[in-house]
Amino acid sequence: MKRNFTIRQGALDGVEAFLSVAQHRSFRKAAAELGVTPSAISQAVRTLEARVGSALFIRTTRSVSLSEAGERFHARAKPAFEELVAASEVARDLGQRPAGLLRLTVPPSVVPILLEPLIASFCQAYPDVEVEIAASADLVDIAAEGFDAGIRLGQFIEADMIAVRLTPSLPLAVVGSPDYLRRRPRPEVIDDLRGHACLRLRRSNGSIAPWSFVSSKEAVEVVVSGPLIANDIPTVLRAAVEGVGLAQVPEPIAADAVKAGKLIPMLEPFAPMAPGVFLYYPGYRQMMPKLRAFIDHAKSHLGHSQQGPNSQ
Repeated sequence: MKRNFTIRQGALDGVEAFLSVAQHRSFRKAAAELGVTPSAISQAVRTLEARVGSALFIRTTRSVSLSEAGERFHARAKPAFEELVAASEVARDLGQRPAGLLRLTVPPSVVPILLEPLIASFCQAYPDVEVEIAASADLVDIAAEGFDAGIRLGQFIEADMIAVRLTPSLPLAVVGSPDYLRRRPRPEVIDDLRGHACLRLRRSNGSIAPWSFVSSKEAVEVVVSGPLIANDIPTVLRAAVEGVGLAQVPEPIAADAVKAGKLIPMLEPFAPMAPGVFLYYPGYRQMMPKLRAFIDHAKSHLGHSQQGPNSQ
């Protein structure tokens, strides 16, 4: 059943109709989506075009496409309108039980030290929330890929994200396999690394991360060299276990291999602290109840509520 399409007075008049036509490239399909007549959609778009002072669509008898002005209007109007819709949903859901699909992008290295002990208890506490974990070493575009949030080590989070600390700072450990140390002398000071095969990490921005240390209470960064560069910590850790070279990784990530005797820590007096693990999300996005529930549960489960200087 068709409903009357009433044009409201204000800046948003016709925007929903415009976005629907832009998505479907069809006035008829937009009308079907919004439950109104095609003539009502056409009138809404004409009124919007009159208000902005430019044609937003190129119309022929066979097709509908965005004009240059329409492309520019769409680039700004679409995210703004989606945020208004999200804000309405947050207000409507206020006080209700968290529910829906919670999508998180997480590096493989963080899964065993954080998510494996956390997810089971969260799912039991919030049965109306479905959790989807996408394990990836890449720093993905959360909004473009449809994620609610990401979880990363603090040094890999972009500055324009809101970050919520989930763990304390983590010590970095230099580790190597017994087989490797039978072939090379164990390094006792930082300068000894010059004679060693050091496994390196490539950051999401393309740069290779230096190794970090503390010497005489001052932070020191060392450019190392070696036979392997990877973009994720598990690959570097596995290579270290296989005797390819030395690796510098967060201590909890190497803990199981160290306990099993597969890796030996070294240079402990010079070990620095890494920022720890943070959950992050875009600053312009409203936090949904399902995400707030996950953050609160994580802090409670981990017994930690400290926040970093750039965190919320």
